[in-house]
Formats: sequence, structure tokens, C-alpha cells
Amino acid sequence: MSKSRRRSQASSRPSAETTLRIIGGNLRASRLVYHGDPRTRPMKERIREATFNLIGPSIKGTYALDLFAGTGALALEAISRGAVGATAIERHFPTADLIEENSARLGVGDRIEVVRGDTFVWIQQFPTDLPKPWTVFCSPPYRFYEERRDEMLELIGRVCDLAPEESIIVVESEVEWDVEALPDLDRWDVRAYRPARLALRRI
Repeated sequence: MSKSRRRSQASSRPSAETTLRIIGGNLRASRLVYHGDPRTRPMKERIREATFNLIGPSIKGTYALDLFAGTGALALEAISRGAVGATAIERHFPTADLIEENSARLGVGDRIEVVRGDTFVWIQQFPTDLPKPWTVFCSPPYRFYEERRDEMLELIGRVCDLAPEESIIVVESEVEWDVEALPDLDRWDVRAYRPARLALRRI
């Protein structure tokens, strides 16, 4: 085999950074199709594992809301671990298509709703008929915490106000972000997993 052909085949294989898998639950080790688009920042696998370790068995029976879904890995991980269903909001249409592709391939297409749109708009038209309680994942592009700071804080505050009893809210940010801006800071469990910070609140 020629060197050029070997290079071509190697470049066509997914790299470690663009290979995603479900970590736990009944879909454990299932691989997710991911195009590696730089506009999509999947939560690092070790941070996703830390997130679900913090939530623990409380995920079972909840309905997952993945507010900045990207690949949908959080929503699919939640379903794998016992969530009854999920809504994933993603504004990049090709990535939203991949969420549907992955959920269908994993046999859970009937349990996840993919919303193609902007989370900041969706939250203002929040549906009132979602199953309860919720597990909410807020894992936006990190730059939003600076570029859209007021909108982010309003979004987090609105989710906290809307969430029914026994809900769980998880916010991921860069470790440098000032978490003191969170509403009712004393009600959040804040942990650093560099380069990320996780804040978890139980309603």
C-alpha cells in the first residue's frame, strides 16, 4: 500500500476528539456519529461522567432537557441511564439531524424530541406539557457567558423558576467564569473539573 493511500485512509478515520460514546446505562459503549464540526463542542467525556456521577440515580424517571444539545450526547446519556425521554434544542440543523440519526440508530428515536432552533427563543415559548420532574443540562458554548451574559443569566433564572419539584439543573461553564452570578448561589453544588466547572442545583 502506498504512503499516500495510507495517509488518506488515516485521515478518513474519526479521531479521539471526534469519537463519542455513551458512558453508562443500558446503551453503554454505544458510539455516536459525530462530524467533528468546530462549531459543536461536545462536553468532554470525563466531565460528562462526572456530571452523571453527581446526579446519580436521581436521573431515573426524570425528563431530560438538553438546552444547547450539540451532539445530543447528554440527552442520550440521560435516556440510557433511566430518563423517560428528552428534548434536545440545537440551532445548527446538520447537527440536529445527527441527533435524530443517533437516537434512531440506538432505538430511542421515539423518546427524544429534537427542536431545531435557538434556545433563548425556545425558553420564552416554553411548553407546559412536559413530563415532570426534569433533569436540565445547560452546556452552551463557553463564549456565551461573556458575549451573552445577561441572556445566559436570564435563561438559568427562568429554568430555575419553571422547574417542578424534584428537578435537577446542571450548568457547565469554563472554570474561570464567576459562578457567583448564579441565582441563589448557596443552593448550587459547584465543582471544578478543569477546564470546566459544573454547578448542580436540586429543586
